[in-house]
Amino acid sequence: LLGLALALASLLPAAGARRSQDLHCGACRALVDELEWEIAQVDPRKTIQMGSFRINPDGSQSVVEVPYARSEAHLTELLERVCEKMKEYGEKLDPATQRKSYVRVISQDGTKMDLSGVKFDGDVTSSLKFACESIAEEYEDELIEFLSHEAENVKDRLCSKRTDLCDHALHIPHDEL
Repeated sequence: LLGLALALASLLPAAGARRSQDLHCGACRALVDELEWEIAQVDPRKTIQMGSFRINPDGSQSVVEVPYARSEAHLTELLERVCEKMKEYGEKLDPATQRKSYVRVISQDGTKMDLSGVKFDGDVTSSLKFACESIAEEYEDELIEFLSHEAENVKDRLCSKRTDLCDHALHIPHDEL
């Protein structure tokens, strides 16, 4: 009996670590999805002036106009509020792997969503929001770096390769919002 208890106790830290990794990976992927969606909502013709507003000795200014959607100012503003969107996510358990993933329970465009097998409660959303805020704070520079350019596979590049938050991401489906 003691041997069984010790064997079960040795499995608990691994299960807890996997849950934590599933949560942080899911939060990272959801964070990137939400940021990319917000960026796509901005009028591509909208610009912002960047550079120095000081007058150079020759009378010129070093001001350039850049697209607002991917500007550092816009991305910083998005990072401050994007984790609020985690309340629109639920937790889904893969019966085969026992891995958790996080999916939207409220669509961006109002279409009906399949919520079978999705757990949606305050514990899930508060945990996901906290993980999102931690990631947004810790990896703010990386998020801005990746999102300021139209990069391919930002979720995989940021959440798996740059941060190792998703070391198991090879078997996460590439879904769209």
